[in-house]
Amino acid sequence: MEALASGSERVERVTPLELFFDLVFVFAITQVTTLLAAEPTWGGLLRGLIVLAALWWAWAAYAWLTNTLNPEEGLVRIAMFVVMAAMLIAALAVPEAFGDHGVIFGVAYLVVRAMHLALYALAARGDHDLLGAVLRMTPSSTISGVLILGAGFLEGNERTALWVIALAIDYLGVLVGRGQGWRLSPGHFSERHGLIVIIAIGESIVALGVAATGTPLTAGVITTALVGMTIATALWWTYFDWFSIVVEHRLRQATGAQQATLARDAYSYLHFVMVAGIVLFAMSLKKALGHYDDHLDVVPAAALCAGLGAYLLAHVLLRLRISGSIGHGRPVALAALLVFWPFADDVPALAALSVAATIFVLLIAYEAIRYRESRSFIRHGEVPTAELLLQTGSAPRRSPS
Repeated sequence: MEALASGSERVERVTPLELFFDLVFVFAITQVTTLLAAEPTWGGLLRGLIVLAALWWAWAAYAWLTNTLNPEEGLVRIAMFVVMAAMLIAALAVPEAFGDHGVIFGVAYLVVRAMHLALYALAARGDHDLLGAVLRMTPSSTISGVLILGAGFLEGNERTALWVIALAIDYLGVLVGRGQGWRLSPGHFSERHGLIVIIAIGESIVALGVAATGTPLTAGVITTALVGMTIATALWWTYFDWFSIVVEHRLRQATGAQQATLARDAYSYLHFVMVAGIVLFAMSLKKALGHYDDHLDVVPAAALCAGLGAYLLAHVLLRLRISGSIGHGRPVALAALLVFWPFADDVPALAALSVAATIFVLLIAYEAIRYRESRSFIRHGEVPTAELLLQTGSAPRRSPS
C-alpha cells in the first residue's frame, strides 16, 4: 500500500495532518492547565499530572505510528480523523476526568488506544519484526485503557490508584522486547517532538493571555507578563539552540534496537518530563499574573520551581543518557531552583518569577560564553563537534581554508 512505509523510506518531514492532529493535543494541554489552576492543591496537582501522563502516552503512541505509516493516504486519513474526534472528547472530559466525566474520558481514551493498535497492525503487514513488536505492546496498551475506563466507575483514592496502576502498566509495557522490531525515521521523529515542545511552551503564553483577560494593564501586570515571556523564551532557547540538534544527531547515529530504545528513553519518556514541567510552569504563571504583588500559594510556588526544575532535570538526564555526562550549567541551574523553592512563597509572585527568569538568563549566558565555538560548529551542521561539546565543552579550531 502507498500509505505504508518502513522507517528508512519515511519522508523526514511532519505532514499537515500530523500538525492538525497535534492541534487537538494543544487543546488537551490547555484543559490540563485549566484543571491544575482550578484545583491548586497537592491532590489536584497529582491528578492533573496523571491525566497529562495519559494524554502524553496516547500522543507519543501516534508519534511512533506516523513515523512508520503515512497518515495522509487512503483510509488511514479517515481513521486519523476518527482518532482526533475521540481525542477531542477525551480533552473535553479532562476537567472532570476524576469526577462526573470519568467514564466519558475512559471510553474516548480506549478508542484512541484501540485505533492505534489497529493502525499499527496495518502498518506491520508483511513486516514480521514490526508485527512482533506491536503484538508485544498490545497487552499493556489494552489493559491500561480498560483500567482507565474502569476507574471512571470508582471514587476517591481507589480511582486515583487505578489510574496510577494503568499508567505504570502502559509506560513499563514498552520495555518488553528491548526495542526489537521497531522502525524509526530519526529526522521526522525529532521534528515531531520538537514541535510538541513548542506547543507546550505556547501553552504558557496562552496562560498569560487567559490570566490577563479582564485585568487592567497596569505596570505590574505588563512587567509580570514580560518576565513570564522571558522564561518561556529561555525554555525555547535551552532546547532549540543546540540541545535538540545534538540529541537528533545521536539518534541518527544509532541503529536497530539501540536506536529504538534511545528514541523511547530520550523522547517518549524524558520529553514527557519536559512537557510536564512546562505545563506546571504555565499553571504557576497563570496564578501569578493576576496577583503579581501577592505571595504565591504553596502549590503554585511549588509548581513554578518544580516545573522549571523538572524541565532542566529532563535535560540533565537526557544528556546523561546520550553522553554519560551531565555537564555543568544545567545541573547548577537545577540546584539553584531547588534552593529557591522553600522561599518561593515568601516573596511576591513577580519576585519569584524574576528569580526563576534570572536563573535561566544566567544559564543561557554561561552556555553562550563557555560553548561559543562549539555552538557555532553544531548550529552550522558540523555534527562531530557535538561529541566534543558533550565531553569537554571545547571544539577544534577551524582550519584556515
